Amino acid sequence: MTSVLDLAPVLPVVVLEDAADAVPLARALVAGGLPAIEVTLRTAAAPEAIRAITFEVPGAVVGAGTVLSGGDVRTAVAAGARFLVSPGWTDQLLDAMKVSGVPFLPGVSTASEVMALLERGITEMKFFPAEAAGGTAYLKSLASPLPAARFCPTGGIGLTSAPSYLALPNVGCVGGTWMLPAEAVRTRDWARVETLAREAAALRDRP
Repeated sequence: MTSVLDLAPVLPVVVLEDAADAVPLARALVAGGLPAIEVTLRTAAAPEAIRAITFEVPGAVVGAGTVLSGGDVRTAVAAGARFLVSPGWTDQLLDAMKVSGVPFLPGVSTASEVMALLERGITEMKFFPAEAAGGTAYLKSLASPLPAARFCPTGGIGLTSAPSYLALPNVGCVGGTWMLPAEAVRTRDWARVETLAREAAALRDRP
């Protein structure tokens, strides 16, 4: 599989309370040009949502987010997740993700955490919480001493700030929720979601 970081400029971070919304939401995101979708394991509906998207939305590459334990890894993979994302990492979680057989983005927020992952041969990571942890200035400062590391910054990023992240040489994509406004999801306004997804997908083409 192509690296998750290279599938699209934006990785939508999805929290679903009702698994019945998973398929139409995913179809809207894919139609808008955002095929990679992170469904967070923050709700009981998440595994069923991942399973539904996996089997019913062929163009989607669905992964699991908020992966916190080996149990979460097993649950996500069993549901059909094609990648895993965690807000941070421990040795135990890292071992579980390594043996899962799917790509993963462990979360980091310091240079030491990045170096520890590089020592283990892991070069693709989630930078979280991006804005609170130093934003573009911090990531830019990591590019020269740690050129092997590539990131998906997530946390506090929106439409206006995303381009400055995407312009950095060590950023492959950004994670965000702005293309999934609560009102649009609540009212199942999938046309609105598709429009916002298309706007996000075009960010890579901005000067």
